[in-house]
Amino acid sequence: MDEAACIFCAIAGGAAAAHRVFEDGTAVAFLDARPLFPGHVLVVPRRHAETLTDLSADEVGPFFARVRRIAGAVERGTGAAGSFVAANNRVSQSVPHFHVHVVPRNRKDGLRGFFWPRGRYASDEEAAEVAERVRAALEVD
Repeated sequence: MDEAACIFCAIAGGAAAAHRVFEDGTAVAFLDARPLFPGHVLVVPRRHAETLTDLSADEVGPFFARVRRIAGAVERGTGAAGSFVAANNRVSQSVPHFHVHVVPRNRKDGLRGFFWPRGRYASDEEAAEVAERVRAALEVD
C-alpha cells in the first residue's frame, strides 16, 4: 500500500481525524472507530510498516514500550480489570499498517477468550515436528 493512501499514516500525520490518546516520534495511539468496548485503542508505529516483521529490530522495543504504557492507561482510564492486547499480521489485518489493539476487559464482558476456535495437536509427535520447523526457521532469521 502507498503511504499516501494509508488511513493510519494520515492519522499519524494529522491529515485525518481521530481521537488521539497518545503520540510521540515512535507511535500514535487513538480510539478504534469501531470498538469492541469503549476505550478500545489502536497503537500504530508512526513510520509506515505493514506488518510486525516490517519494523526494524531497533523499532520493536520502543514501539512495544508504548503499547505497554497504553495498556496500563486503558485499564486505569476505563476502570477495566485487565486488557486484551493483540495484533493481526497480514491475515485479518483490516488496514495494512501494523497496529496493536488494546481492548479493556472485565470478567463476563461477553468476549470469549480468543476470537477463533482452538484445538489440540493430534499427538506429541506432531507438536514436536511443528516446534522443530519453527526452530529451524529461526536459524534463517
